[in-house]
Amino acid sequence: MNNISFHNEGVNTKTPSKRLLKAWIKEFVSNHGKKVGELAFIFCSDEKILEVNQNFLQHDYYTDIITFDYCEDEIVSGDIFISVERVAENAISHSVEYNTEFLRVLAHGVLHLIGFQDKSPIMKKEMTKNEDLCISLFLTKFAQ
Repeated sequence: MNNISFHNEGVNTKTPSKRLLKAWIKEFVSNHGKKVGELAFIFCSDEKILEVNQNFLQHDYYTDIITFDYCEDEIVSGDIFISVERVAENAISHSVEYNTEFLRVLAHGVLHLIGFQDKSPIMKKEMTKNEDLCISLFLTKFAQ
């Protein structure tokens, strides 16, 4: 229990301190009344995330993140695949720093595991609000 891991699969990625990321994730999960179980973040290429999307979700398109939910009760667990190429492109298209977009995508995946959805405009607005709160928490409490 309480294990957060980060893996690079065929990519090099610069991330904020893994120790700080783990503390941040544990805190915002706790802020939602849940506990961290087993979370694995897999950083990969566009091609790898397309392959995952095709093989597991039968979707034939690129995406920035795919979250596999293994949560039980109040324990947040899952595998989160993140395309670092998509994150970099999204940062440029949204005119934000790479690390800000990186944090947003990490938060987005964990928020899905907590129970937030983004299927409707109202849900998407709530998701974005919570992503912003997570980023703010990181910048005010965990940024180096």
